[in-house]
This record gives sequence, C-alpha cells and structure tokens, in this order.
Amino acid sequence: MEILIIVIFVLGYAAIATEHSIHLDKAASALMTGVLCWTAYVFTGADQHLVEHGLMHHLSEIASILFFLMGAMTIVELVDAHEGFNVITDRIKTKNAVKLLWIVSILTFFLSAVLDNLTTSIVMISLLRKLIDDKHKRWFFAGMVVVAANAGGAWSPIGDVTTTMLWIKGQLPDTGIIISHLFLPSLVTLLLPLGLLSFTMKGELKRPMKAESKEHYLNPTTEAERKIVLGAGVLGLLFVPAFKMVTHLPPFMGMMLSLGAVWALTEFLHRAKNQEDKHALSVVSVLRKIDTSSVLFFLGILLAVSALQEIGHLGIMANWLDETIGNPYIINVAIGVLSSIVDNVPLVAAAQGMYDIEPTGVFAASGEFWQFLAYCAGTGGSALIIGSAAGVAVMGLEKIDFFWYLKKISLLALLGYFGGAIVYWLMFA
Repeated sequence: MEILIIVIFVLGYAAIATEHSIHLDKAASALMTGVLCWTAYVFTGADQHLVEHGLMHHLSEIASILFFLMGAMTIVELVDAHEGFNVITDRIKTKNAVKLLWIVSILTFFLSAVLDNLTTSIVMISLLRKLIDDKHKRWFFAGMVVVAANAGGAWSPIGDVTTTMLWIKGQLPDTGIIISHLFLPSLVTLLLPLGLLSFTMKGELKRPMKAESKEHYLNPTTEAERKIVLGAGVLGLLFVPAFKMVTHLPPFMGMMLSLGAVWALTEFLHRAKNQEDKHALSVVSVLRKIDTSSVLFFLGILLAVSALQEIGHLGIMANWLDETIGNPYIINVAIGVLSSIVDNVPLVAAAQGMYDIEPTGVFAASGEFWQFLAYCAGTGGSALIIGSAAGVAVMGLEKIDFFWYLKKISLLALLGYFGGAIVYWLMFA
C-alpha cells in the first residue's frame, strides 16, 4: 500500500501536467489524488486514530494556507472592482515589451520581500491583465512573475513560507543575516533569466481595452475612491506580516482581519448609494469572482503531499540524500530541485528534523546550511509551475499550460537558480 501511494501521486501528477491533453481540469485530478493517497494510507494497517489525527493536523495547516489565499484574492479582486489598479497601470506608460518586462519583474522582486510571494503573484497578475492584451505574451510575463516572486521571497524572513519556517523555528533567527547574505544570490536568480529573455522579447505590446462593463458606467468609482481602496488594500496586505510578528498567530488571521477592515471600509464608502448601485462594488459581489477551482486544486495538491509526509516517504528521501550525497551544499541544491516536484514546505520540515542546530559550524543558528536551504527551497520551485505556491496561483489565475511553462520558462528558471547557488557558494563556501 505504501508503494501504491507513490503510484497514485505520480499518476495524479501526470494527470495535472497533461490536463489539456486529457481534457480533465487539474483541480479534479488534484482532489482525487489527495483523497486517494490518504485512502490508501488507511489500508496500510496504520492505527485509524493516528491516521485521523495526522489528517486533522495537516488539514489545519492546509486550511490556514487556503484561507490566506482566499483572503488575498478577495482583497485583490475588491481593489480591481474599484479600478484601484488603474492608479498604478496609468503611470506605466511604456508599451515596449522589454522595458515592461523589467519593470514588472523588479517590482515583483521587491514587493514579494515585503508582502510574500503568493500575495505578490496574485497582485501582479491582476496588473498584467490591465497592461497586456495577448494571452500568450502575457504568459511570458506571468512566468517571470513566478521567478521574481520566489526570488524576492527567499531573502526576506516574511517573503516565503520556508524562510519564515526557518526564521520562526530558530534555524535563522538573525533577520539581518538572512537579508544581507541571500539578497545577491536571489537577485542573480532573477537577473539571469530576465537578461536572456530580454534578447528574445521584441516589439510593442497592445494593451487591452479598459474593462468597462455596464457596471462601470452604472457604478463609476471616483478617483478618490480608487486611491482609498488601493491604499487600504496594499496596507491590509502589508499588515499581515506585521500582525504575525507581533501576535505569532498564523498569517491567515492577519489576512482575515485585513479583509474585514477593507470590507468595512468599502461599505462605509458606498453607504449613501442605493443597493443596486453599490452591489458591483461589494465584497458579496467580488466573492463570486474568486477562482474556486484554483483553491480546490491547491487543497488536493497539499493533501497528496501531506500523505507522503505522514507515511514517511519524504523523510526517507531526505535521509537518503544525507547518506548518499553528504555534502550539505549539494544536499540543499538537490532539495531545491526536488521542491519543484513536491512542495518545499515538507522538504524543509524534513531537513529541520534531520539536522540539529549545533553550537558552531555550518549547522549553527544562522549558519550557512540553513541560509542556503532558505535560498534553495525558496527559488528552486520556480523550475516547474506547480513547484511553488506562487506558481500554483499564477497557473490557476492565468490558466497557463504546464508544458508551455516547461518549454518556455523552466530552463530560464533553472539557469537563474544554479547561477544564484554558485554566487552564494563563491561568497561563503
């Protein structure tokens, strides 16, 4: 049965990768994979209560991620409904593909460090839809958003969930070291693919006609309302990491508080309008626009990975790396590559369980092993579009084909990943 779980995971992964060929939505494949993996685990002979306890433990973590995602998506959609992003897009005048690619990528890189890679990806995709009409050209920009978001999140203690894990659990307690030691490798991870793509990206980009539906004319927003809602939305997202640092509560709690505050603000702004006029600008209306299939896809993927973790396969894999490779730098590079196939969170969790924090050396608190692990786990997932939370979100929002990303972006992402790894090795090895 333990082998069967691996078989189910591999087949489910294949179904997700070939969704356009088999004409089955990836959310359906992911849900079946996740549930069947846990069902097979039940029949391994494991104690029923232990299985149920393990499932509930993982479900609490999964739910916190999903609520975080839904909260962020709702805030972004609410800002979009008020045409708040026009405040930014109207200031980006260039239609030159290369210039716009650099602007979007650099903005994503730094924004991801302040917010997190998942939230930043959702925001940037919303912006790209205002700037680029052609879907397949927009996919190149979306691919670079994934690379830039993951690179930007790796050098910040609040930018990526794996760096946050290492920060909170004591492996990387010094935030100054995280930023100063990982910034340059992370920047190289972005600049290498960005530079190469600049040589192939040519011409001018056509902007879409403004999405001015009948609701736009019936319920126009004022310039003041756009700026207020955009500012509140951005501040609400920025508030989340600060809330976590102060309260130590899960990030989704801060996101729900921010959503509630922005919700209350918009209700107050439109209090004088009649019900029909303010409906399109309400959270109730915006909730219908949330991409529920992407949320369910994320649920299925995380359930499947948690089953592999619970039964011990990921721990076995980590121990095999330790015994076979030995070199901590190469182990981290391998973990980064593996994180593009399976979720980086359980891989980092397994690494935290494998190695103790030692008084001195590479395994000491804020030591080179933990620093490099944060870099590799944070950026390695860009190699495949389903290898990171940012990639999964972008894939769901833009409906990017798995094999298109594999052909067009994966090699660029790997080049940046190995380039940044070499830079870190030259700096500290």
